[in-house]
Amino acid sequence: MTNAFPKNFLFTTLEAGGVVAPVLAVARKLLAKGHFVRVMSDLASREEVESAGAVFIPWTRAPSRPDRSRETDYINDWDVAEPVEGLLRNIDTLMCGPSLAYAQDLIEELNRESADLVVGLDLQPGVFVGCEAKRQNCVLLTQQLSLFPIPGIPPLGPGLRPAANDEERAEHAKASEELTELFDHGLPALNKARAAFGLAQLQHVGDQFLVARKRLLGTSRAFDFAPPQLPEGMEYVGPQIGPVQWAGNWEAPSSKEDIRPLVAVAFSTTFQNHVDVLQRVIDAAAHMPVRVIVTLGGVISSSELNPPENCTLLDAAPHDALFSNAQLVVTHGGHGTVMRAIIARRPMLILPHGRDQNDNAVRIAHRGAGLVLNNLADVGEIETAMSRLLNEPTFMESAERLGRLVADEAANSTVVDELCSLASPNSQNFAA
Repeated sequence: MTNAFPKNFLFTTLEAGGVVAPVLAVARKLLAKGHFVRVMSDLASREEVESAGAVFIPWTRAPSRPDRSRETDYINDWDVAEPVEGLLRNIDTLMCGPSLAYAQDLIEELNRESADLVVGLDLQPGVFVGCEAKRQNCVLLTQQLSLFPIPGIPPLGPGLRPAANDEERAEHAKASEELTELFDHGLPALNKARAAFGLAQLQHVGDQFLVARKRLLGTSRAFDFAPPQLPEGMEYVGPQIGPVQWAGNWEAPSSKEDIRPLVAVAFSTTFQNHVDVLQRVIDAAAHMPVRVIVTLGGVISSSELNPPENCTLLDAAPHDALFSNAQLVVTHGGHGTVMRAIIARRPMLILPHGRDQNDNAVRIAHRGAGLVLNNLADVGEIETAMSRLLNEPTFMESAERLGRLVADEAANSTVVDELCSLASPNSQNFAA
């Protein structure tokens, strides 16, 4: 049960594709309970934050995108030769490189106005440096699967299934060590930020998050390859799903004459060089007895694609409404898109481009709720996969089963109770 006295929450986030919306979903829940919420984010998020009813605070020293266009993307990890290079660029440019700037911005805001609880991301360890230096009560809330390895869960990256034998368990252990080493590429920058505040040096980047009083996983236990028991201080709180202000409105066509099934195509809201794969999906569906709606996410122009008669291009549309009217979702596999599609009980064709997408994809495929193709798959392969997903009922049945479980977790999330409990005046202000 939430505490009756209003609390002051300060959330930190960044404009990096699908990261702001879950934060605002939680913010709306807290605001509805009468709490006060500030959100520190990029300038590009101002309108969305304020439309949710929260107070917007911009990053000033830390990176702050002025808009969501492809030209202002920090990372541009689509042009690297290997996925590892993209992760290292992310660590340098966004995650660990600006740690001191994130810490300084946070402390400046806390000096201006205190908070009962700071809620930060695993993408911003510098925020937790600031909390530690300030001795500020804080919690980690992920917006997806955990970036950092958790015992008993396959580590992120290659899209590993649960280990079934000793050989696979050894493979997972090695992959976890390698992932930890990759994140530790950012350790010098993180430790430099810590040294600026007289804090002890860390051995691993992931150790910074131990300052959080709790680590809340903003995904579904039923979706994740969850172990029987999580480490102490870690809990699943379900996917945080809410409206996206810039997506606008969309209503299904009222005509009853066109009974062709609808295929919704929704790729990333950050540019991942996905024009070509979108065109191949469109071409694959061109001669199928389907209707296709493609949402471009604000980062691709309709002039870059050549749609056939059965395809409609939209700059944006609310995915909850679109997916509920579709029979199939084709996507890159970002966590937010996957959660919305599975809550709508829709099977998916996933063509991952990197980041967490392979890992989201393998969880859908493992449950029989979709198929996965390489993003270089040709038109024939994509058409065959879409045809299977539309015509083999086992995919829809599996999506229905998984979707029911995930929707239940989303509807009955404990995130508000958890955050209010951690922000309680009866709690210690800081746990080192």
